[in-house]
Amino acid sequence: MRFVDEYRSGDVARRVTAEIQALLEPNRTYKLMEVCGGHTHTIYKHGIEQVLPEQIDLIHGPGCPVCVIPMGRVDDALSIAARPNVIFTTFGDMMRVPGGNGSLLEAKAAGADVRMVYSPLDALKVARENPDRDVVFFAIGFETTAPSTALTLLRARDEGIRNFFAFCNHVTIIPAIRAILTSPDFRLDGFIGPGHVSTVIGTRPYEFIVRDYLKPLVVAGFEPLDVLQAVWMIARQLAERRCEVENQYTRVVREEGNPRALEAIAETMELRTSFEWRGLGFISQSALKLRDEFAHWDAELRYDLPGVRVADPKACQCGEVLKGVIKPWECKVFGTACTPERPIGTCMVSSEGACAAYYNYGRLTRPLEVVAS
Repeated sequence: MRFVDEYRSGDVARRVTAEIQALLEPNRTYKLMEVCGGHTHTIYKHGIEQVLPEQIDLIHGPGCPVCVIPMGRVDDALSIAARPNVIFTTFGDMMRVPGGNGSLLEAKAAGADVRMVYSPLDALKVARENPDRDVVFFAIGFETTAPSTALTLLRARDEGIRNFFAFCNHVTIIPAIRAILTSPDFRLDGFIGPGHVSTVIGTRPYEFIVRDYLKPLVVAGFEPLDVLQAVWMIARQLAERRCEVENQYTRVVREEGNPRALEAIAETMELRTSFEWRGLGFISQSALKLRDEFAHWDAELRYDLPGVRVADPKACQCGEVLKGVIKPWECKVFGTACTPERPIGTCMVSSEGACAAYYNYGRLTRPLEVVAS
């Protein structure tokens, strides 16, 4: 297929869902986790959960990069942004993420120089244009966005730009999946693997899931038929009593990933001993920090940060949503006290957040029912 509309064909979708139904065992529920928030939005934007057999229960995972940042790290960012000589740059989603002391958007309204950028290279440009001020980039995301931060650090070094700093909050997907697999909260039958992350890391890192936990995983793209085909591939594995890592997203993802991107990450960053994830707690070796060779560009070394752990609001159940324990509409404040305009938790903020997907596409109090015409 060459065009987007081919990945959204209703006729093909009906054939695929019929084949999925034929693979399912009667009276069995299949719990499949889509790890990536991009998949969650595809599912609810296009109504995929309505056309799948009722036996398929799609669980939302911790693959939203904004959603997993804990409130304490947001407060650290706010403490940097409040400094008079700092220009603080960030992706748009992070502007509205609430910390214990407000959000970056509120800090901007109070006078802090907080600017939205589309890439760390934009932040580096700001640093070139403002040589008398510190320019800090709020580096977030999984392995998908880590290469762009890495390449920006390499460029800052090569160009001798000394007023650019990265506040590194990049996280890695494999430890999060492992934490989900060892959680006693629920049982999973398989994973729809993240497409964007896999363009960088490839498919090999997921082998432990099938080897140690006997769960199939299919890396999927982000169009409706990509997701449906991934479900079909998982259902076929389960029906055939197989357990493998398969790649549905072959037009983009390779087994070895992107070697140049991985080299850039390895040259500039290394694993942290431990890092706190919203909803999942501290997970060992699950995040990245700058290497000693790039200490000059490390905002955590440049500034004295509070470093205080901040508990989520008691009313917020983002943690349970991120772990797949509850659906967003089961949260007590979903759609009432917590909305995209006034979010309490991160899952309602991000363009990849599960709560935002449910709210924006009408899943406000319960799953939608398909009414026969």
